[in-house]
Amino acid sequence: MVSRNPELEILPNLGPISTKWLREIGVHSRLDVERVGAMEIYVQLKRRYPDRVSLNLLYGLEAGLRGVHWTKLPKETKERLKREAARVLASEP
Repeated sequence: MVSRNPELEILPNLGPISTKWLREIGVHSRLDVERVGAMEIYVQLKRRYPDRVSLNLLYGLEAGLRGVHWTKLPKETKERLKREAARVLASEP
């Protein structure tokens, strides 16, 4: 069973598997998400779990920092995040 993490559960878009992955890379609280950044977290996890991590995690992290559900992110924001993620992932080994 995946343990719960109340420090991350304040971000409404993250489930138990996502919080487990975040703990694996040293992200234990909303403050950590703010400090590291949604994009950097997404990139680290995408490299670690390429077939499991989707853009929805990035959207969820970003939306959680804004205090909204990921489905409420503006389309333009999602498109920008998608472009930036593709650029970052393509530029690094």
